Amino acid sequence: MTKFHALACDFYDKPTLDLAQSLLGCLLIKETPEGICSGYIVETEAYMGPCDRAAHSFGNRRTKRTEIMFGQSGLVYTYQMHTHTLVNVVSGGVDNPEAILIRAVEPVEGIELMQQRRGLQAGKKLTNGPGKLTKALGITMQDYGLSYTKPPIYITPGMIPEHISSGPRIGIENSGEAKDYPWRFWITGNSYISK
Repeated sequence: MTKFHALACDFYDKPTLDLAQSLLGCLLIKETPEGICSGYIVETEAYMGPCDRAAHSFGNRRTKRTEIMFGQSGLVYTYQMHTHTLVNVVSGGVDNPEAILIRAVEPVEGIELMQQRRGLQAGKKLTNGPGKLTKALGITMQDYGLSYTKPPIYITPGMIPEHISSGPRIGIENSGEAKDYPWRFWITGNSYISK
């Protein structure tokens, strides 16, 4: 098993839009009894909390689901969307409920296990979407509230992107003008981005 060194807590102590870009190229790792899987983060989407109509915490909404968003930056926020688990990085600091959705990763380690979990051969469809990557890596609702600074789910330094692109977020058509904010970021030209 490859040994990794997780990014420290202070990595996450930056403005959410900056963190969403800093995460690009980092390695997302999940350890499970079946094995370890990892992938470079190639696409993220920022949600700016109480002022963002597309955020779960819009209007400072505090529910059982969003409670972790009010915690310290660098915690794991998972939630169910239809039949999929989606994974976010809590950001913004305590009582400032912002988060960053990890939309896509480029597989690095454990590709055979990812293929088994997804029932697919290797290729961009393996992890080119937020529900696809969680299934491939074995990320579940049980990871809710964990810290990205230690196993079983953690983020380490990876590669440095040459270019980063930005544009509107995806799948938030009913959120007024928030649907047009350019708060989705991706590594320019990467074949694993979701759209």
